[in-house]
Amino acid sequence: MDTSVFDDYESSVRSYCRHFPAVFSRAEGAFMYDEDGTEYLDFFCGAGALNYGHNNPYIIDKMMKYLQSGSILHSMDMYTPAKREFLETLENKVLKPRGLDYRVMCCGPTGTNANEAALKLARKYTGRSNVWAFMGCFHGMTLGALSLTTEKFARDAAGVALGNCTHIPAPYMFPELDVIKYMQRLLDDDHSGVEKPAALIMETIQAEGGIFPFETEFLKACREFCDKNEILLIIDDIQAGCARTGTFFSFERAGIKPDMVSVSKSIGGVGMPMALLLISPDKDIWEPAEHNGTFRGNQLSFVAGKAALEFMLENRVEEEVRRKSKIVEEFIEKEILPLDERLSCRGIGLMWGIDCEKLGGGKFSEAVVDACFGHRLVIERAGRDSSVVKLMPALVITDETLLKGLRIIKQSIAEVLGRKKTGDLM
Repeated sequence: MDTSVFDDYESSVRSYCRHFPAVFSRAEGAFMYDEDGTEYLDFFCGAGALNYGHNNPYIIDKMMKYLQSGSILHSMDMYTPAKREFLETLENKVLKPRGLDYRVMCCGPTGTNANEAALKLARKYTGRSNVWAFMGCFHGMTLGALSLTTEKFARDAAGVALGNCTHIPAPYMFPELDVIKYMQRLLDDDHSGVEKPAALIMETIQAEGGIFPFETEFLKACREFCDKNEILLIIDDIQAGCARTGTFFSFERAGIKPDMVSVSKSIGGVGMPMALLLISPDKDIWEPAEHNGTFRGNQLSFVAGKAALEFMLENRVEEEVRRKSKIVEEFIEKEILPLDERLSCRGIGLMWGIDCEKLGGGKFSEAVVDACFGHRLVIERAGRDSSVVKLMPALVITDETLLKGLRIIKQSIAEVLGRKKTGDLM
């Protein structure tokens, strides 16, 4: 496979292709195929953009019919049948059955665009500039969202000061710390030096932070804290949403209603670019065109998004994710963790992490990911020092294929442990 053109002409910022040096030309379901026809099992899933699998036939069929119909493809935020049908489906099939009442803001094509809109609206609504976020979070790479993101590598690339954000210790960082009391003290203490925020933004499962699900009671307490102090609660469901955790929204398990929810990745069905901000009606105080973007109305994304919602509901994907989650958890606990007592795992739904921090951190996890790729499994890392092997298979993966991928992970970890014992992994 010739990759010279990428080396010659593409920016050095490229990253995933360095870990997976194959030229992928075709994909179907849970598998990708390179130019030579070699099959790879995908446990990366477009970082959550391909929840319903590569080239999902139901979704692709709807898109092809739309493309062949001569229907409009680009329309800014003008009215179209495709947008109408998507909004009606989202409202009637997803939001109303869950008792949720939101206005839908169509943002730019990526998740960070939705978070930028959320920040701007929260500040406009409250008149405050500061925002609180939890250490370990990832909310995007544009400057506003990057000010929330805590990964040092990403922040260092900004080139400017990243302000108007106070980072709060995540609850797993200091188990002895009552984080809710800590936040209240910051507000009540006139010597805390911390400004009252417009919003508290959070992932209910820190994904890039290392797969840390927040406890249900903590999520409820955050909602109560925000209500008590007139602070908006924003849930970033960009990676954990669209049924990844076993419910369409990751916060459903806590029974809370955020003031805003950012949604992207698999809301576009098969990797089509789309990002939404769901806004409580009383918070939707935008003036017309006060926030906009050329590609905030990708019609093919609306078509794919509507089809994805239909597919998810008709195939009971949420229920299937909860069932498959038990398969993953049982396999990791019975087959992988016994390989070495220093391994640990965390997860929910079909988002799991195997923590290798105590075995050498990023160097060990990188060797595991490389070994997996050698066995034709695409899988990525997350967390501090990228120490966590991150499992994110397609939600529609079969049990047999899911177990195949898990066995490859087990085999790869065992191989790297063997190299570590012999000193081949320094």
